[in-house]
Amino acid sequence: MTYDEIAAFALDPLDIPEEAVEMAATLLIDTLGVGAGAVDLAPARIARDHAVRFMAAGGPEDAAPLLFDGRSASIPGASFALATQIDNLDAHDGYNPTKGHIGCAVVPALCAFAEHLPDLSARDALIALVMSYELSARAAITLHATVSDYHTSGAWNALGVAGLGCRLRGMDAGQLRHALGIAEYHGPRSQMMREIANPTMLHDGSGMGALVGAMAVLMAEDGFEGAPAITVEAPEAAVHWADLGQTWTTTENYIKPYPICRWAHAALDALGDLIDMHKLTADDIAGIQVNTFAQSAALFPGMPETTSQAQYSLGFALAVRLIHGRIGPEHVSGAGLRDAAVAAVLPKITITEDPRHSDRFPMGRWSDVTVTHVDGRVLSSGDVHARGGPEAPMPLSEVEAKFHAMSGGLSEHRKAAIWDMRARMLRPETRFGDLLGLLRGSVGSA
Repeated sequence: MTYDEIAAFALDPLDIPEEAVEMAATLLIDTLGVGAGAVDLAPARIARDHAVRFMAAGGPEDAAPLLFDGRSASIPGASFALATQIDNLDAHDGYNPTKGHIGCAVVPALCAFAEHLPDLSARDALIALVMSYELSARAAITLHATVSDYHTSGAWNALGVAGLGCRLRGMDAGQLRHALGIAEYHGPRSQMMREIANPTMLHDGSGMGALVGAMAVLMAEDGFEGAPAITVEAPEAAVHWADLGQTWTTTENYIKPYPICRWAHAALDALGDLIDMHKLTADDIAGIQVNTFAQSAALFPGMPETTSQAQYSLGFALAVRLIHGRIGPEHVSGAGLRDAAVAAVLPKITITEDPRHSDRFPMGRWSDVTVTHVDGRVLSSGDVHARGGPEAPMPLSEVEAKFHAMSGGLSEHRKAAIWDMRARMLRPETRFGDLLGLLRGSVGSA
């Protein structure tokens, strides 16, 4: 596929399958629920304060509100703040072949750019969102296929942000080419496994991806020139872009049931199935053997001291599931990090890499769990794939329940109104601003 064809896909009105538009609406609201739930996390507060102090807009025409906060910053600053907020509550969507996440960067950028488009229809916003998911996915797959390091999502979702911003601001193919080049050149090519080994607030780099992508749009609009993006235009990239506009990867994104790294989810579901089937409690269990893929086995061991460590955990996540029956934001922050009952379970858990599960990564996230009962029985889950994606989809009722659980401090009325927008956005008369009006005030406001 030529650059001109890619540009036409990104900038021109598209005939997108209704399934993809509907999925975009669900992904959007799910992501916003995670953003609301992450408001009180330390990295979210720091990012918002930083954006207000150091990323302020020069005038109202360049400003955007910090969602669920009430203050404002520049368009790139607001994109950065919300993306960092979402990225640090690890419950946002992802796409298996990218080994990462798209929505946590493109959703904040959509909301920030759309503030200056009062006539933008909700459907057109969703179409732009689908386009940005499709660009991001192919940039990710190309990057992973052409470099040796495993880079964080910010390295490539910045290009999806650039495409989104250019479309919304009515820019041309030449400006888009520079924006993509700027976004790729300055995107954070940070090493994912480095963060896995030492979990911090850096997380998956998506805050910087959103910042760089939004800046790239505005710089290209002002005439700043950038080198062509090699993950888009290099000859070796062509094979990864050949199905653009034919295969709709947006519909294949997963929605996470837990605010924990996706690599832990298969084991969580496997253990959860055994707990539910056999009515197990911690006192019933003598030992838990987890067989999983290499990346999952490399997750943080032991009792975490920080939210970042807790979300890049496996043993801790399993222990929380066993003790509490669920995993919510409260379990990976604050007092949840000092839960004595959870800590007592950890010595019972053994985690081992299984090559057959590793061979199926990244296209699949498989694990199996064996529980040894105190009475000597051995209970096995068999191979289990993580729920939430096309392999094992969550019913919409569970996605809705997750939204209400994650969006914590919002009033019940506000939660219901935001969730209702998932369906309303598909109607031709709905403006995207109807949703934005529900997001601008602080979490505690009506």
